Amino acid sequence: MADEGEKSLAFHEMGLDDRLLKAIASQGWRHPTLIQERSIPLALEGKDLLARARTGSGKTAAFVIPIIQRILDGKQAAKEQAVKALVLTPAKELCSQAYKNCVALSSCCSREVRCLDISGSADITSQRPMLMEKPDVVIGTPSRVLAHIQGGNLELKNSLEMLVIDEADLVFSFGYEKDIKTLLGHLPKIYQAFLMSATLSEDVQALKKLILHNPVTLKLEESQLPEADRLTQYHIKCEESDKFLLIYTLLKLRLVRGKTILFVNSIDRCYRLKLFLEQFSIPACVLNSELPVSSRCHIVDQFNQGLYNLVIATDESALDAEDSSMKDKTGKAKKKAKRFKKKKDKEYGVSRGIDFQFVSNVINFDFPAQVEAYIHRVGRTARGDSQGTALSLISAQELSLLQQAEDVLSEDADNPVIKPYRFKMEEIEGFRYRAKDALRSVTKTSVREARLKEIRSEILNSEKLKSYFEDNPRDLQVLRHDKALAASRVKPHMKNVPEYLMPPSMKSNSSVITKRPQHFQGGRREQKRHKKRKEDPLRSFKYRKEES
Repeated sequence: MADEGEKSLAFHEMGLDDRLLKAIASQGWRHPTLIQERSIPLALEGKDLLARARTGSGKTAAFVIPIIQRILDGKQAAKEQAVKALVLTPAKELCSQAYKNCVALSSCCSREVRCLDISGSADITSQRPMLMEKPDVVIGTPSRVLAHIQGGNLELKNSLEMLVIDEADLVFSFGYEKDIKTLLGHLPKIYQAFLMSATLSEDVQALKKLILHNPVTLKLEESQLPEADRLTQYHIKCEESDKFLLIYTLLKLRLVRGKTILFVNSIDRCYRLKLFLEQFSIPACVLNSELPVSSRCHIVDQFNQGLYNLVIATDESALDAEDSSMKDKTGKAKKKAKRFKKKKDKEYGVSRGIDFQFVSNVINFDFPAQVEAYIHRVGRTARGDSQGTALSLISAQELSLLQQAEDVLSEDADNPVIKPYRFKMEEIEGFRYRAKDALRSVTKTSVREARLKEIRSEILNSEKLKSYFEDNPRDLQVLRHDKALAASRVKPHMKNVPEYLMPPSMKSNSSVITKRPQHFQGGRREQKRHKKRKEDPLRSFKYRKEES
Protein backbone atom coordinates (compact mmCIF):
# COMPACT_ATOMS: atom_id res chain seq x y z
CA MET A 1 0.00 0.00 0.00
CA ALA A 2 1.40 3.38 -0.98
CA ASP A 3 2.25 5.91 1.69
CA GLU A 4 -0.08 8.91 1.49
CA GLY A 5 2.15 11.01 3.70
CA GLU A 6 4.76 11.60 1.00
CA LYS A 7 5.75 15.11 -0.01
CA SER A 8 3.45 16.68 -2.61
CA LEU A 9 4.84 16.82 -6.14
CA ALA A 10 4.10 19.27 -8.92
CA PHE A 11 4.04 18.18 -12.57
CA HIS A 12 7.40 19.82 -13.28
CA GLU A 13 8.97 17.83 -10.43
CA MET A 14 8.05 14.45 -11.90
CA GLY A 15 10.76 14.39 -14.57
CA LEU A 16 8.30 14.79 -17.44
CA ASP A 17 9.29 15.81 -20.97
CA ASP A 18 8.99 19.56 -21.71
CA ARG A 19 6.53 18.85 -24.54
CA LEU A 20 4.32 16.93 -22.16
CA LEU A 21 4.53 19.69 -19.55
CA LYS A 22 3.53 22.23 -22.20
CA ALA A 23 0.48 20.14 -23.14
CA ILE A 24 -0.49 19.79 -19.46
CA ALA A 25 -0.22 23.57 -19.04
CA SER A 26 -2.44 24.09 -22.10
CA GLN A 27 -5.16 22.09 -20.30
CA GLY A 28 -5.08 24.62 -17.47
CA TRP A 29 -3.95 22.07 -14.88
CA ARG A 30 -1.88 23.91 -12.30
CA HIS A 31 -1.52 21.06 -9.84
CA PRO A 32 -1.89 17.28 -10.13
CA THR A 33 -4.87 15.67 -8.43
CA LEU A 34 -4.17 13.22 -5.62
CA ILE A 35 -4.39 10.16 -7.87
CA GLN A 36 -2.08 11.81 -10.43
CA GLU A 37 0.40 12.93 -7.80
CA ARG A 38 0.69 9.42 -6.33
CA SER A 39 0.42 7.23 -9.42
CA ILE A 40 2.51 9.03 -12.05
CA PRO A 41 5.90 8.73 -10.26
CA LEU A 42 5.23 5.06 -9.49
CA ALA A 43 4.20 4.40 -13.10
CA LEU A 44 7.35 6.12 -14.38
CA GLU A 45 9.37 3.75 -12.18
CA GLY A 46 7.81 0.85 -14.10
CA LYS A 47 5.59 -0.48 -11.31
CA ASP A 48 2.25 -2.18 -11.86
CA LEU A 49 -0.61 -0.20 -10.32
CA LEU A 50 -4.02 -0.98 -8.90
CA ALA A 51 -5.56 2.44 -8.30
CA ARG A 52 -8.86 3.21 -6.63
CA ALA A 53 -10.07 6.80 -6.69
CA ARG A 54 -13.53 8.23 -6.95
CA THR A 55 -15.19 9.38 -10.15
CA GLY A 56 -13.95 12.75 -11.39
CA SER A 57 -10.58 12.52 -9.63
CA GLY A 58 -8.45 12.58 -12.81
CA LYS A 59 -7.78 8.85 -13.26
CA THR A 60 -7.58 9.06 -17.06
CA ALA A 61 -4.71 11.56 -17.08
CA ALA A 62 -3.05 9.52 -14.32
CA PHE A 63 -2.34 6.72 -16.79
CA VAL A 64 -2.15 8.73 -20.06
CA ILE A 65 0.71 10.97 -18.83
CA PRO A 66 3.12 8.09 -17.93
CA ILE A 67 2.20 6.29 -21.17
CA ILE A 68 3.18 9.32 -23.27
CA GLN A 69 6.34 9.89 -21.24
CA ARG A 70 7.48 6.29 -21.63
CA ILE A 71 6.80 6.35 -25.39
CA LEU A 72 8.81 9.57 -25.76
CA ASP A 73 11.69 8.02 -23.80
CA GLY A 74 11.64 4.92 -25.99
CA LYS A 75 11.57 6.83 -29.28
CA GLN A 76 15.25 7.70 -28.96
CA ALA A 77 16.30 4.06 -29.21
CA ALA A 78 13.38 2.70 -31.26
CA LYS A 79 14.31 0.99 -34.53
CA GLU A 80 10.79 0.73 -35.93
CA GLN A 81 7.24 1.95 -35.28
CA ALA A 82 5.15 -0.35 -33.07
CA VAL A 83 2.13 -0.40 -30.77
CA LYS A 84 3.49 0.22 -27.28
CA ALA A 85 0.35 0.79 -25.18
CA LEU A 86 -3.13 -0.72 -25.11
CA VAL A 87 -5.98 0.97 -23.23
CA LEU A 88 -9.12 -1.10 -22.61
CA THR A 89 -12.40 0.36 -21.35
CA PRO A 90 -15.82 -1.30 -21.07
CA ALA A 91 -17.76 1.39 -22.98
CA LYS A 92 -17.30 3.18 -26.30
CA GLU A 93 -17.94 6.55 -24.70
CA LEU A 94 -15.08 5.89 -22.26
CA CYS A 95 -12.83 4.96 -25.18
CA SER A 96 -13.66 8.27 -26.84
CA GLN A 97 -12.89 10.11 -23.61
CA ALA A 98 -9.53 8.35 -23.14
CA TYR A 99 -8.66 9.07 -26.78
CA LYS A 100 -9.40 12.78 -26.40
CA ASN A 101 -7.22 12.93 -23.29
CA CYS A 102 -4.43 11.14 -25.13
CA VAL A 103 -4.65 13.51 -28.12
CA ALA A 104 -4.74 16.60 -25.88
CA LEU A 105 -1.76 15.51 -23.78
CA SER A 106 0.30 14.56 -26.86
CA SER A 107 -0.62 17.74 -28.75
CA CYS A 108 2.95 19.10 -28.49
CA CYS A 109 4.52 15.83 -29.64
CA SER A 110 1.87 14.54 -32.05
CA ARG A 111 4.48 13.44 -34.61
CA GLU A 112 6.18 11.22 -32.04
CA VAL A 113 3.07 9.87 -30.26
CA ARG A 114 0.08 8.71 -32.28
CA CYS A 115 -3.18 7.45 -30.75
CA LEU A 116 -6.04 5.50 -32.32
CA ASP A 117 -9.52 4.75 -30.99
CA ILE A 118 -10.88 1.57 -32.59
CA SER A 119 -14.04 1.28 -30.50
CA GLY A 120 -16.39 2.92 -33.03
CA SER A 121 -19.13 1.19 -34.96
CA ALA A 122 -17.16 1.32 -38.24
CA ASP A 123 -16.49 -1.98 -39.99
CA ILE A 124 -13.33 -3.74 -38.79
CA THR A 125 -11.87 -3.92 -42.29
CA SER A 126 -12.14 -0.13 -42.68
CA GLN A 127 -9.92 0.30 -39.60
CA ARG A 128 -7.25 -2.07 -40.88
CA PRO A 129 -5.25 0.60 -42.81
CA MET A 130 -5.00 2.78 -39.69
CA LEU A 131 -3.80 -0.16 -37.60
CA MET A 132 -1.25 -1.10 -40.25
CA GLU A 133 0.43 2.23 -39.54
CA LYS A 134 1.06 0.90 -35.99
CA PRO A 135 -0.05 3.78 -33.76
CA ASP A 136 1.79 4.07 -30.46
CA VAL A 137 -1.41 3.87 -28.38
CA VAL A 138 -4.47 1.79 -29.26
CA ILE A 139 -7.72 2.37 -27.36
CA GLY A 140 -10.76 0.11 -27.55
CA THR A 141 -13.19 -2.22 -25.84
CA PRO A 142 -11.94 -5.78 -25.13
CA SER A 143 -14.22 -7.37 -27.74
CA ARG A 144 -13.17 -4.89 -30.45
CA VAL A 145 -9.45 -5.27 -29.77
CA LEU A 146 -9.76 -9.06 -29.76
CA ALA A 147 -11.64 -8.99 -33.07
CA HIS A 148 -8.80 -7.01 -34.68
CA ILE A 149 -6.17 -9.38 -33.25
CA GLN A 150 -8.02 -12.46 -34.50
CA GLY A 151 -8.56 -10.74 -37.86
CA GLY A 152 -4.82 -10.20 -38.26
CA ASN A 153 -5.09 -6.40 -38.11
CA LEU A 154 -3.27 -5.97 -34.79
CA GLU A 155 -0.18 -7.68 -33.41
CA LEU A 156 0.85 -7.01 -29.82
CA LYS A 157 2.92 -10.02 -28.70
CA ASN A 158 6.28 -8.60 -29.75
CA SER A 159 5.83 -4.90 -29.05
CA LEU A 160 3.37 -4.13 -26.23
CA GLU A 161 4.92 -2.54 -23.14
CA MET A 162 1.90 -1.10 -21.27
CA LEU A 163 -1.66 -2.33 -20.65
CA VAL A 164 -4.37 -0.22 -19.01
CA ILE A 165 -7.85 -1.37 -17.99
CA ASP A 166 -9.96 1.64 -17.07
CA GLU A 167 -13.16 1.30 -14.99
CA ALA A 168 -11.93 -2.20 -14.20
CA ASP A 169 -14.86 -3.04 -11.94
CA LEU A 170 -17.22 -2.81 -14.94
CA VAL A 171 -15.28 -5.03 -17.34
CA PHE A 172 -16.72 -8.37 -16.18
CA SER A 173 -20.21 -6.99 -15.57
CA PHE A 174 -20.28 -5.80 -19.20
CA GLY A 175 -19.65 -9.40 -20.27
CA TYR A 176 -15.95 -9.16 -21.17
CA GLU A 177 -14.52 -11.89 -18.92
CA LYS A 178 -14.04 -14.40 -21.73
CA ASP A 179 -12.67 -11.72 -24.09
CA ILE A 180 -10.12 -10.56 -21.51
CA LYS A 181 -8.87 -14.08 -20.83
CA THR A 182 -8.53 -14.79 -24.56
CA LEU A 183 -6.88 -11.43 -25.15
CA LEU A 184 -4.19 -12.10 -22.54
CA GLY A 185 -2.98 -15.05 -24.61
CA HIS A 186 -2.08 -12.60 -27.40
CA LEU A 187 0.01 -10.32 -25.17
CA PRO A 188 3.70 -10.65 -24.24
CA LYS A 189 4.62 -12.34 -20.96
CA ILE A 190 6.14 -9.15 -19.52
CA TYR A 191 4.45 -5.75 -19.61
CA GLN A 192 3.54 -2.96 -17.24
CA ALA A 193 -0.13 -2.94 -16.26
CA PHE A 194 -2.53 -0.46 -14.66
CA LEU A 195 -6.00 -1.20 -13.29
CA MET A 196 -8.01 1.96 -12.66
CA SER A 197 -11.31 1.82 -10.84
CA ALA A 198 -13.69 3.74 -8.58
CA THR A 199 -14.25 0.64 -6.42
CA LEU A 200 -12.20 -2.42 -5.48
CA SER A 201 -14.83 -5.07 -6.15
CA GLU A 202 -14.44 -8.84 -6.41
CA ASP A 203 -14.19 -8.48 -10.20
CA VAL A 204 -11.25 -6.11 -9.78
CA GLN A 205 -9.52 -8.59 -7.47
CA ALA A 206 -10.02 -11.30 -10.11
CA LEU A 207 -8.50 -9.04 -12.77
CA LYS A 208 -5.63 -8.24 -10.43
CA LYS A 209 -4.65 -11.93 -10.28
CA LEU A 210 -4.87 -12.27 -14.06
CA ILE A 211 -2.95 -9.15 -15.07
CA LEU A 212 -0.84 -7.55 -12.34
CA HIS A 213 2.56 -8.62 -11.00
CA ASN A 214 3.46 -7.42 -7.48
CA PRO A 215 1.37 -4.24 -7.92
CA VAL A 216 1.35 -1.11 -5.80
CA THR A 217 -2.21 -0.57 -4.54
CA LEU A 218 -3.36 3.03 -4.28
CA LYS A 219 -6.53 3.47 -2.26
CA LEU A 220 -6.40 7.20 -1.98
CA GLU A 221 -9.87 8.44 -1.17
CA GLU A 222 -12.02 6.93 1.56
CA SER A 223 -14.94 9.20 0.75
CA GLN A 224 -16.94 7.77 -2.15
CA LEU A 225 -18.44 11.17 -3.00
CA PRO A 226 -17.20 14.78 -2.78
CA GLU A 227 -17.42 16.51 0.58
CA ALA A 228 -20.69 18.08 1.74
CA ASP A 229 -19.36 21.62 1.16
CA ARG A 230 -19.11 20.83 -2.58
CA LEU A 231 -21.90 18.29 -3.12
CA THR A 232 -25.33 18.83 -1.60
CA GLN A 233 -27.68 15.84 -1.74
CA TYR A 234 -31.45 16.05 -1.31
CA HIS A 235 -34.47 13.84 -1.72
CA ILE A 236 -38.16 14.60 -2.13
CA LYS A 237 -40.67 11.95 -1.10
CA CYS A 238 -43.67 12.00 -3.40
CA GLU A 239 -46.24 9.88 -5.16
CA GLU A 240 -45.13 8.29 -8.40
CA SER A 241 -47.70 10.38 -10.30
CA ASP A 242 -46.29 13.56 -8.75
CA LYS A 243 -42.81 13.10 -10.22
CA PHE A 244 -43.83 14.61 -13.54
CA LEU A 245 -45.51 17.54 -11.78
CA LEU A 246 -42.41 18.15 -9.68
CA ILE A 247 -39.93 18.01 -12.55
CA TYR A 248 -42.12 20.35 -14.61
CA THR A 249 -42.32 22.95 -11.84
CA LEU A 250 -38.64 22.62 -10.86
CA LEU A 251 -37.53 23.29 -14.44
CA LYS A 252 -40.19 25.75 -15.53
CA LEU A 253 -39.93 27.92 -12.42
CA ARG A 254 -36.14 27.79 -12.74
CA LEU A 255 -35.63 26.36 -9.29
CA VAL A 256 -33.03 24.13 -10.91
CA ARG A 257 -30.43 26.23 -12.71
CA GLY A 258 -27.44 25.30 -14.80
CA LYS A 259 -26.51 22.16 -16.72
CA THR A 260 -28.51 19.17 -15.53
CA ILE A 261 -28.47 15.41 -16.09
CA LEU A 262 -31.80 13.73 -15.43
CA PHE A 263 -31.51 9.95 -14.87
CA VAL A 264 -34.27 7.44 -15.58
CA ASN A 265 -34.29 3.65 -15.38
CA SER A 266 -35.64 2.64 -18.80
CA ILE A 267 -35.54 3.77 -22.41
CA ASP A 268 -39.34 4.11 -22.65
CA ARG A 269 -39.26 6.30 -19.56
CA CYS A 270 -36.58 8.42 -21.20
CA TYR A 271 -38.80 9.27 -24.19
CA ARG A 272 -41.93 9.59 -22.06
CA LEU A 273 -40.22 12.30 -20.03
CA LYS A 274 -38.85 14.07 -23.10
CA LEU A 275 -42.29 14.17 -24.74
CA PHE A 276 -43.83 15.42 -21.50
CA LEU A 277 -41.35 18.30 -21.20
CA GLU A 278 -41.85 19.22 -24.85
CA GLN A 279 -45.44 20.15 -24.00
CA PHE A 280 -44.01 23.07 -22.00
CA SER A 281 -41.31 24.00 -24.53
CA ILE A 282 -38.56 22.64 -22.27
CA PRO A 283 -35.92 21.26 -24.70
CA ALA A 284 -33.91 18.18 -23.74
CA CYS A 285 -31.86 15.57 -25.55
CA VAL A 286 -31.92 11.88 -24.71
CA LEU A 287 -28.96 9.59 -24.21
CA ASN A 288 -29.42 5.81 -24.30
CA SER A 289 -27.97 2.60 -25.68
CA GLU A 290 -30.14 2.57 -28.83
CA LEU A 291 -28.47 5.65 -30.30
CA PRO A 292 -25.37 5.24 -32.51
CA VAL A 293 -22.11 5.67 -30.62
CA SER A 294 -21.00 8.67 -32.71
CA SER A 295 -24.25 10.46 -31.89
CA ARG A 296 -23.89 9.65 -28.20
CA CYS A 297 -20.36 11.04 -28.10
CA HIS A 298 -21.48 14.11 -30.06
CA ILE A 299 -24.29 14.75 -27.54
CA VAL A 300 -21.81 14.60 -24.66
CA ASP A 301 -19.43 16.95 -26.50
CA GLN A 302 -22.14 19.51 -27.21
CA PHE A 303 -23.44 19.26 -23.65
CA ASN A 304 -19.91 19.99 -22.40
CA GLN A 305 -19.68 22.97 -24.77
CA GLY A 306 -22.89 24.40 -23.31
CA LEU A 307 -25.16 23.81 -26.30
CA TYR A 308 -27.62 21.90 -24.12
CA ASN A 309 -28.61 22.44 -20.50
CA LEU A 310 -30.66 19.28 -20.00
CA VAL A 311 -29.86 15.66 -20.86
CA ILE A 312 -32.25 12.81 -20.05
CA ALA A 313 -30.04 9.76 -19.63
CA THR A 314 -30.96 6.10 -19.31
CA ASP A 315 -28.71 4.49 -16.74
CA GLU A 316 -27.21 1.32 -18.26
CA SER A 317 -27.59 -0.55 -14.96
CA ALA A 318 -31.36 -0.61 -15.50
CA LEU A 319 -31.30 -1.88 -19.10
CA ASP A 320 -31.32 -5.53 -18.09
CA ALA A 321 -34.35 -4.94 -15.90
CA GLU A 322 -36.20 -3.49 -18.87
CA ASP A 323 -35.25 -6.45 -21.03
CA SER A 324 -36.51 -8.94 -18.43
CA SER A 325 -39.82 -7.12 -18.16
CA MET A 326 -40.22 -7.31 -21.94
CA LYS A 327 -39.76 -11.08 -21.89
CA ASP A 328 -43.10 -11.50 -20.12
CA LYS A 329 -44.98 -9.92 -23.00
CA THR A 330 -46.61 -11.85 -25.83
CA GLY A 331 -47.56 -11.40 -29.48
CA LYS A 332 -46.63 -8.15 -31.17
CA ALA A 333 -45.24 -6.73 -27.96
CA LYS A 334 -42.78 -9.60 -27.76
CA LYS A 335 -41.62 -8.99 -31.33
CA LYS A 336 -41.24 -5.28 -30.53
CA ALA A 337 -39.19 -6.13 -27.44
CA LYS A 338 -36.92 -8.35 -29.52
CA ARG A 339 -36.49 -5.63 -32.13
CA PHE A 340 -35.56 -2.99 -29.56
CA LYS A 341 -33.22 -5.35 -27.74
CA LYS A 342 -31.20 -5.89 -30.92
CA LYS A 343 -30.61 -2.17 -31.19
CA LYS A 344 -29.16 -1.80 -27.71
CA ASP A 345 -25.41 -1.41 -27.43
CA LYS A 346 -23.86 -3.41 -24.62
CA GLU A 347 -20.79 -1.17 -24.82
CA TYR A 348 -22.81 1.79 -23.50
CA GLY A 349 -22.38 3.68 -20.26
CA VAL A 350 -23.60 7.02 -18.97
CA SER A 351 -23.43 7.02 -15.21
CA ARG A 352 -19.89 5.60 -15.16
CA GLY A 353 -16.71 7.37 -16.12
CA ILE A 354 -17.93 9.71 -18.88
CA ASP A 355 -16.51 13.18 -18.38
CA PHE A 356 -19.58 15.40 -18.31
CA GLN A 357 -18.19 18.86 -17.59
CA PHE A 358 -19.59 21.69 -15.45
CA VAL A 359 -22.69 19.75 -14.40
CA SER A 360 -24.58 21.80 -11.81
CA ASN A 361 -27.28 19.25 -10.99
CA VAL A 362 -27.99 15.54 -11.13
CA ILE A 363 -31.65 14.60 -10.75
CA ASN A 364 -32.68 11.00 -10.12
CA PHE A 365 -36.15 10.93 -11.62
CA ASP A 366 -35.99 7.19 -10.92
CA PHE A 367 -33.83 6.07 -8.01
CA PRO A 368 -31.22 3.44 -9.00
CA ALA A 369 -31.53 -0.14 -7.79
CA GLN A 370 -27.90 -0.30 -6.54
CA VAL A 371 -26.07 2.05 -4.19
CA GLU A 372 -23.03 1.93 -6.47
CA ALA A 373 -25.15 3.22 -9.35
CA TYR A 374 -26.32 6.11 -7.17
CA ILE A 375 -22.72 6.99 -6.32
CA HIS A 376 -21.68 7.04 -9.95
CA ARG A 377 -24.70 9.02 -11.08
CA VAL A 378 -24.17 11.67 -8.44
CA GLY A 379 -20.45 11.66 -9.29
CA ARG A 380 -21.28 13.41 -12.57
CA THR A 381 -21.49 16.70 -10.63
CA ALA A 382 -19.14 18.46 -8.17
CA ARG A 383 -16.13 17.29 -10.18
CA GLY A 384 -12.73 18.84 -9.61
CA ASP A 385 -13.16 21.96 -7.49
CA SER A 386 -16.71 22.76 -8.63
CA GLN A 387 -19.91 22.57 -6.60
CA GLY A 388 -23.03 20.58 -7.42
CA THR A 389 -26.44 19.45 -6.29
CA ALA A 390 -28.05 16.00 -6.41
CA LEU A 391 -31.82 15.65 -6.07
CA SER A 392 -33.72 12.34 -5.96
CA LEU A 393 -37.47 12.00 -6.40
CA ILE A 394 -38.53 9.10 -4.16
CA SER A 395 -41.80 7.22 -4.51
CA ALA A 396 -43.13 4.83 -1.85
CA GLN A 397 -41.70 1.87 -3.79
CA GLU A 398 -38.23 3.41 -3.72
CA LEU A 399 -37.99 4.14 0.02
CA SER A 400 -36.06 0.93 0.70
CA LEU A 401 -33.52 1.85 -2.01
CA LEU A 402 -33.05 5.27 -0.45
CA GLN A 403 -32.48 3.64 2.93
CA GLN A 404 -29.84 1.34 1.46
CA ALA A 405 -27.98 4.35 0.06
CA GLU A 406 -28.20 6.14 3.42
CA ASP A 407 -26.84 3.10 5.25
CA VAL A 408 -23.78 3.06 3.00
CA LEU A 409 -23.12 6.80 2.75
CA SER A 410 -24.13 8.18 6.16
CA GLU A 411 -21.76 7.79 9.09
CA ASP A 412 -24.33 9.18 11.53
CA ALA A 413 -27.95 8.00 11.32
CA ASP A 414 -29.12 11.25 12.94
CA ASN A 415 -27.39 13.32 10.27
CA PRO A 416 -28.34 11.87 6.87
CA VAL A 417 -26.17 12.64 3.84
CA ILE A 418 -29.18 12.75 1.53
CA LYS A 419 -31.18 15.44 3.27
CA PRO A 420 -34.99 15.55 2.99
CA TYR A 421 -36.72 18.55 1.48
CA ARG A 422 -40.28 19.05 2.60
CA PHE A 423 -42.28 21.86 1.16
CA LYS A 424 -45.91 22.70 0.65
CA MET A 425 -47.17 20.73 -2.33
CA GLU A 426 -50.30 22.88 -2.31
CA GLU A 427 -48.20 25.78 -3.61
CA ILE A 428 -47.82 23.99 -6.93
CA GLU A 429 -51.33 22.50 -7.05
CA GLY A 430 -52.21 25.08 -9.69
CA PHE A 431 -49.83 23.31 -12.07
CA ARG A 432 -51.32 19.86 -11.54
CA TYR A 433 -54.01 20.21 -14.22
CA ARG A 434 -51.42 21.29 -16.79
CA ALA A 435 -49.13 18.39 -15.88
CA LYS A 436 -51.96 15.84 -16.11
CA ASP A 437 -53.13 17.31 -19.41
CA ALA A 438 -49.62 17.06 -20.87
CA LEU A 439 -49.09 13.55 -19.53
CA ARG A 440 -52.32 12.33 -21.14
CA SER A 441 -50.85 13.30 -24.51
CA VAL A 442 -47.88 11.00 -23.94
CA THR A 443 -49.39 7.63 -24.87
CA LYS A 444 -47.64 4.31 -25.42
CA THR A 445 -48.07 4.82 -29.15
CA SER A 446 -46.50 8.29 -29.08
CA VAL A 447 -43.56 6.96 -27.03
CA ARG A 448 -43.00 4.13 -29.53
CA GLU A 449 -43.20 6.52 -32.48
CA ALA A 450 -40.84 8.98 -30.81
CA ARG A 451 -38.41 6.19 -30.01
CA LEU A 452 -38.31 5.00 -33.61
CA LYS A 453 -38.16 8.55 -34.98
CA GLU A 454 -35.19 9.38 -32.77
CA ILE A 455 -33.33 6.23 -33.80
CA ARG A 456 -33.86 6.95 -37.51
CA SER A 457 -32.81 10.56 -37.05
CA GLU A 458 -29.68 9.69 -35.10
CA ILE A 459 -28.66 6.97 -37.53
CA LEU A 460 -28.84 9.59 -40.28
CA ASN A 461 -26.90 12.03 -38.10
CA SER A 462 -24.35 9.33 -37.40
CA GLU A 463 -23.68 8.87 -41.11
CA LYS A 464 -23.28 12.61 -41.48
CA LEU A 465 -20.89 12.71 -38.56
CA LYS A 466 -18.68 10.08 -40.14
CA SER A 467 -18.39 11.71 -43.55
CA TYR A 468 -19.48 15.31 -44.11
CA PHE A 469 -18.54 16.70 -40.73
CA GLU A 470 -15.02 15.28 -40.92
CA ASP A 471 -14.38 17.75 -43.73
CA ASN A 472 -16.57 20.54 -42.33
CA PRO A 473 -15.98 20.69 -38.55
CA ARG A 474 -17.49 24.17 -38.20
CA ASP A 475 -20.84 22.90 -39.43
CA LEU A 476 -20.95 20.40 -36.57
CA GLN A 477 -22.71 22.96 -34.37
CA VAL A 478 -25.68 22.97 -36.74
CA LEU A 479 -26.56 19.40 -35.81
CA ARG A 480 -28.63 19.47 -32.63
CA HIS A 481 -30.06 16.58 -30.62
CA ASP A 482 -32.73 18.36 -28.59
CA LYS A 483 -35.26 18.89 -31.37
CA ALA A 484 -38.91 18.22 -30.53
CA LEU A 485 -40.12 14.72 -31.35
CA ALA A 486 -43.82 15.62 -31.35
CA ALA A 487 -44.00 19.27 -32.40
CA SER A 488 -47.60 19.02 -33.59
CA ARG A 489 -48.80 18.15 -30.09
CA VAL A 490 -47.12 21.05 -28.31
CA LYS A 491 -49.61 23.66 -27.14
CA PRO A 492 -48.31 27.25 -27.37
CA HIS A 493 -50.11 28.41 -24.22
CA MET A 494 -48.19 25.83 -22.15
CA LYS A 495 -44.87 27.53 -22.89
CA ASN A 496 -45.27 30.31 -20.31
CA VAL A 497 -46.40 30.47 -16.70
CA PRO A 498 -49.31 32.86 -16.03
CA GLU A 499 -49.02 35.00 -12.92
CA TYR A 500 -52.09 33.50 -11.24
CA LEU A 501 -50.38 30.07 -11.16
CA MET A 502 -47.21 31.32 -9.48
CA PRO A 503 -46.69 30.10 -5.90
CA PRO A 504 -46.81 33.00 -3.41
CA SER A 505 -43.14 32.54 -2.48
CA MET A 506 -42.18 32.77 -6.18
CA LYS A 507 -44.14 35.93 -7.12
CA SER A 508 -40.90 37.94 -7.04
CA ASN A 509 -39.38 35.68 -9.72
CA SER A 510 -40.70 37.86 -12.54
CA SER A 511 -38.63 36.24 -15.29
CA VAL A 512 -40.93 33.21 -15.54
CA ILE A 513 -44.25 35.15 -15.53
CA THR A 514 -45.98 35.59 -18.89
CA LYS A 515 -46.93 39.24 -18.51
CA ARG A 516 -43.31 40.41 -18.35
CA PRO A 517 -40.45 39.97 -20.83
CA GLN A 518 -38.58 36.68 -20.59
CA HIS A 519 -35.28 38.49 -20.05
CA PHE A 520 -36.56 40.70 -17.21
CA GLN A 521 -34.18 40.64 -14.28
CA GLY A 522 -35.83 43.09 -11.86
CA GLY A 523 -34.34 46.09 -10.11
CA ARG A 524 -31.19 46.29 -8.02
CA ARG A 525 -32.79 44.57 -5.07
CA GLU A 526 -33.96 41.68 -7.28
CA GLN A 527 -30.53 41.41 -8.92
CA LYS A 528 -28.85 41.37 -5.51
CA ARG A 529 -31.22 38.65 -4.28
CA HIS A 530 -30.61 36.60 -7.44
CA LYS A 531 -26.84 36.93 -7.05
CA LYS A 532 -27.02 35.84 -3.44
CA ARG A 533 -29.08 32.74 -4.27
CA LYS A 534 -27.34 31.89 -7.52
CA GLU A 535 -25.06 29.23 -6.03
CA ASP A 536 -27.92 27.07 -4.74
CA PRO A 537 -30.11 25.80 -7.61
CA LEU A 538 -32.79 24.70 -5.16
CA ARG A 539 -32.78 28.01 -3.37
CA SER A 540 -36.56 28.28 -2.91
CA PHE A 541 -36.76 25.18 -0.76
CA LYS A 542 -36.35 25.31 2.99
CA TYR A 543 -34.77 22.33 4.66
CA ARG A 544 -36.39 21.01 7.82
CA LYS A 545 -35.11 17.99 9.69
CA GLU A 546 -37.63 15.17 9.52
CA GLU A 547 -39.45 14.43 12.70
CA SER A 548 -38.77 11.05 14.20
